[in-house]
Amino acid sequence: MRPIGIDLFAGAGGLSLGFEQAGFNVAAAIEIDPVHAAVHKFNFPNTAMVPLSVSHLTGADVRRSAGIGDRTIDCVFGGPPCQGFSMIGQRVLDDPRNRLVTDFVRLVAELDARTFVFENVKGLTIGKHRIFLQELIEEFAHKGYDVRLPWRVLDAARYGVPQHRQRLILFGAKRGAKLPEYPEPSTNPADDRNPVAGLPAGPSCKDAIGDLPDADDFGELMVSDKVATAAFLQPSIYAAELQGLTNETWHFGHPRDVDPGVLSSSARTVHTEISQRRFRETMPGSVEPISRFFKLASGGLSNTLRAGTDAARGAFTSPRPIHYEHARCITVREMARLHGFPDWFRFHATKWHGARQIGNAVPPPLARAIGSAVMKALGVAPSRPLDAVILGDPALLYMDLSQAAQHFAVARPPSGRDRKSGAKKRKQHEIEWRHEGLRAVDG
Repeated sequence: MRPIGIDLFAGAGGLSLGFEQAGFNVAAAIEIDPVHAAVHKFNFPNTAMVPLSVSHLTGADVRRSAGIGDRTIDCVFGGPPCQGFSMIGQRVLDDPRNRLVTDFVRLVAELDARTFVFENVKGLTIGKHRIFLQELIEEFAHKGYDVRLPWRVLDAARYGVPQHRQRLILFGAKRGAKLPEYPEPSTNPADDRNPVAGLPAGPSCKDAIGDLPDADDFGELMVSDKVATAAFLQPSIYAAELQGLTNETWHFGHPRDVDPGVLSSSARTVHTEISQRRFRETMPGSVEPISRFFKLASGGLSNTLRAGTDAARGAFTSPRPIHYEHARCITVREMARLHGFPDWFRFHATKWHGARQIGNAVPPPLARAIGSAVMKALGVAPSRPLDAVILGDPALLYMDLSQAAQHFAVARPPSGRDRKSGAKKRKQHEIEWRHEGLRAVDG
């Protein structure tokens, strides 16, 4: 039987995918944003989606929602937001802005998980923020969990991803149990000047997206995010896996029943002639001075793809890089390739939501390496499932915030303007929803 994982702060599902590919059954995912929850439900239709804040959930709630009864939970994983480091005279974890971190610790303990993986930004390891890590480790110890020390920051570019992306990873296990070891790098980054002997070179930007047809060649992509095409070029080994053309496409995850030859998540962006000229004149691997967009180099790596902000903080989208060959920003699908997402994995149809979902995600190849390390510590040999998963209703990819909230029967998250006034109402709604027994909300 496959070990059970629970994804907290799931987003679109980068960690979910990596852990599934490592051999886990992701039984439940918690994601408060209904739009992200809908996209996760499309890609993982057999995973129970709980579209609520972890702050108002208990371990019993999660178990009930996942339908796993008292079965052993082998790993809880996620990356809670960490914001409060300015308060003086008290512990950092006591800062109200870090409540979600303490909820992560609480749920690990309430779920009696054998192991956990805490993922976050590299910035937590710098300066005064290191106090946070020490307090977090002490909090886990208080709950009966050991943490693998010294902690490490992992770069996705050393795990087969054509993008430098550094993330803090904490491994934990019940006191006395075997702690996961940090996974050893599997590739040298394509731009590495001091490669590690014996490791193959990782994929470059061209390896990642060079086989994709130019979105600007398809008029349909002005009004849609997908088009049926046979115009894919010869793929690299990396791209062939993401296309679904190799034996390693699924790893230890469930195959998806997909329609080959469809270019999805590829809505076009219209640029002015002036912008296009500036893009063409920008040297690969440098920043265009007016827009401040980074231009990809075909033989190099992408800069770190970021999410920008949500509606409550101004709805700012971090700029997508400029294509190394075409005078335009890259599409959401091209972003996904640079992040290690397979082509069957779909994102919200709008560029803003889709780019944000990728920028918030842990690259699946890195997540798979992390999940494999946990599997090894658990002493479980991964198995390849034969049953294919039929993806969810495509309508989930086109819902706006209100429609997604209605679909999951939850209150629409308030905007920045009314967030404060709506907080009490949303909390009451969540409590009522939980007390009704976490009824099915997938519609």
